[in-house]
Amino acid sequence: MRYARVIAAVCGVLVLASALPALARGSQLIDRNASAVRLQVSKQGKALLSYRAGGRQKDVLVWGAVDARLPSPNVPQVELKVDYSGGGKTLHRSAAGTFVDTCKPYRGPYLFWLVTACTAADGSFWAVQSWQRALPDLGFTPWLPAQSTSELRISHFTGPIATFQVWTDWVYGGRYHHLFGKLSYKGAPVHGFKTTKTGEPLDAYGRNLYLDTLSSVYGAGWRRENSFVAQKPSGMFCYGFYPFKPSQDYPSPPGTPQDQPRGPGNGQRYRITVTGPGVSPDVIWEGNGLPTYDPKNPDLVALEQQQNAIQDGLMGSNRLCRAH
Repeated sequence: MRYARVIAAVCGVLVLASALPALARGSQLIDRNASAVRLQVSKQGKALLSYRAGGRQKDVLVWGAVDARLPSPNVPQVELKVDYSGGGKTLHRSAAGTFVDTCKPYRGPYLFWLVTACTAADGSFWAVQSWQRALPDLGFTPWLPAQSTSELRISHFTGPIATFQVWTDWVYGGRYHHLFGKLSYKGAPVHGFKTTKTGEPLDAYGRNLYLDTLSSVYGAGWRRENSFVAQKPSGMFCYGFYPFKPSQDYPSPPGTPQDQPRGPGNGQRYRITVTGPGVSPDVIWEGNGLPTYDPKNPDLVALEQQQNAIQDGLMGSNRLCRAH
């Protein structure tokens, strides 16, 4: 995510780690490129995650947090405790051979990117999801191994999960396609309190939203268009599908011409994935793209006016999402 990108996009519906790895980022990152994943949960509320990665069998013990706190500048966000020795460091023995699984079939809300999930003895839910968070922006095909990794992420939750509201329209007289919306949790906005100059959250409340585009100028299938932050204090976000040149903020494969813009990445469909707040699960929005804007088409004109009114109503004191 690049906050500068959001500013450029601005100035210029539905529900559902590499930077700062020490911060809790929603469903908690456990490993990458895992297979043969098994989830067990004891009646004491500890989860044992077993899988293969890097050519080895791994057992990871996880416990100690559930759901999420609403944004606060003074109270830390919840975070799971993780024992990568499978209990050796905390229990002084491996839990793998003696672990008693009491988890029942999963009865919680539908989740995307789901690997496995279950309902614990206390009624709470544990879920494991896996998806490619680190894909390169601007539709580039991954050229480094780290860019194509699938992150294995675990969550622990009891009730409602994060929700999206997303709308699509046009900006600058219909010249560019555009989307905007709001990220919420338990009816409250999801946002952090500070970011780097390029928009990476500097606290565990901040959330980046990862936008993919389907069947665009980048090629067939889903490609990563960009990423951006849910803004303080409203949880609102907005993004314009503009041409962007490869740069330090937009790394590109060797030999890519740096003076040739990429995009716009208008697609047939869009999806946004975000790691849930606290240790709640990751959520996704997916929706249709738009036709080319025609100011002589009364239906498109009416839609644009309607969406602009919605955007203005969401914006409040937010100055970054003003472009129509």
